[in-house]
Amino acid sequence: MIRLTLLALFSFALTATAASSPPNIIYILADDLGINDFGCYGQEIMKTPSVDRMAREGMQFYNHYSGSTVCAPTRSCLMTGQHTGVTRVRGNGGAFLKPEDVTVAEVLKEAGYETGLIGKWGLGEEGSAGVPNSQGFDFFYGYLNQSRAHRYYPDWIWRNEEKEHYPNNATERNVYIHDRFTEEGLNWIEEKSETEAPFFLYMAYTLSHVDLDVPDDSMAPYLDVIEEAGPYHNPAYPRGYRDHPTPRACFAGMTSRLDRDVGQILDQLKKLGIAENTLVIFSSDNGPTSAGGADPDYFDGNGIYKGIKRDLYEGGIRAPMIARWPGKITAGSKSDHISAHWDVLATLAEVAGAKEPDAQVGISFAPTLLGQADSQQQHEYLYWEFYERGGKQAIRKGDWKAVRLNRIQAGSEAPWEIYNLANDPSETRDLAEKYPERQQEFQKIVAEASTHNEFFSWEKKK
Repeated sequence: MIRLTLLALFSFALTATAASSPPNIIYILADDLGINDFGCYGQEIMKTPSVDRMAREGMQFYNHYSGSTVCAPTRSCLMTGQHTGVTRVRGNGGAFLKPEDVTVAEVLKEAGYETGLIGKWGLGEEGSAGVPNSQGFDFFYGYLNQSRAHRYYPDWIWRNEEKEHYPNNATERNVYIHDRFTEEGLNWIEEKSETEAPFFLYMAYTLSHVDLDVPDDSMAPYLDVIEEAGPYHNPAYPRGYRDHPTPRACFAGMTSRLDRDVGQILDQLKKLGIAENTLVIFSSDNGPTSAGGADPDYFDGNGIYKGIKRDLYEGGIRAPMIARWPGKITAGSKSDHISAHWDVLATLAEVAGAKEPDAQVGISFAPTLLGQADSQQQHEYLYWEFYERGGKQAIRKGDWKAVRLNRIQAGSEAPWEIYNLANDPSETRDLAEKYPERQQEFQKIVAEASTHNEFFSWEKKK
């Protein structure tokens, strides 16, 4: 009873503060970068001084998880506050958001926020109800389509619902689109800083997702210090990922360029005098990838964790998260709170004094951000499902982690691998035989967490 009372008092105080002076919010999402791809988490080859600066000036999380292990479902979880057993988009391709889906942008817009999205969307194509301008965003500049987002020198890009053309072609490449994303973001922040309404900006960067492609100035510092495995060649290009003579140096250069622009955003807030009233959160959409010549083994992108993108082991879904809000979040603080991308909607709604939609299932981590860990509500479990490569499911409940592979072929009674993350964070010792009683426990969680979806099914395709 005492704990519930403290939680209620904290929530009341935070809501009252938010209602009187709601903060601006910037959420920055990297693409295909693992938790160990940043210096503050342990990266030793690639330089990330701006993200490291965020960690020094804010709070660094060590038990934060991506919504999924690939792009689109992660973004659906992030936007709707639902995990992949509930959210509509549970895989790359085949589904778009619908009018009845409520996004974080709609929640904040209802609370009086100006809303902007720059970068990769992936939740609705042209003419559908899933496009950003139909899902709560006042302004959109970027890619709707995930496949087009593989290219960094596009011939056109969306500005709201109109195509903006660029003089890029196969022989003459003039506009590196990531740089335009940053320019648009800086300009939008400046424009909105002059209005009375608070703003929410979702910077959905495409770096360091393949194609491996970056201007020479970002790659040059790494050419003499990185050992190359040899040029990457893809005979399927241009349908696949482009060839690159020095893929490791290019990947490092892409990551450094992303980091550079995170720094530009932080500097812009200081220049405009709004840093103290702006919550900035940085994360990544899933674990690192080996596609296109990227090399997570060389860079140790998943650190001590097993698995990469498309795995539901920790390396595929444990994500970096750093939150910075000068004067509100204690500089240099760290948290082991267990959270996930689907908690972001609830968190931002709480700090903004907005109303959460009934369909969201996340838990606000605002108490943790603001130094009230004793008032922090905890998850009973986290749940993931993934339909590629035979189908996979995963659950985290406290220190216990369960992973099930080949779900489609083996059926609903397929056994779980079971790990204790407190003793074995690298998931090297399967304890299923030692704890057979936990099989039924995880089956019950699946029965509760996994709902029907018209686009994604565990049934074998005929």
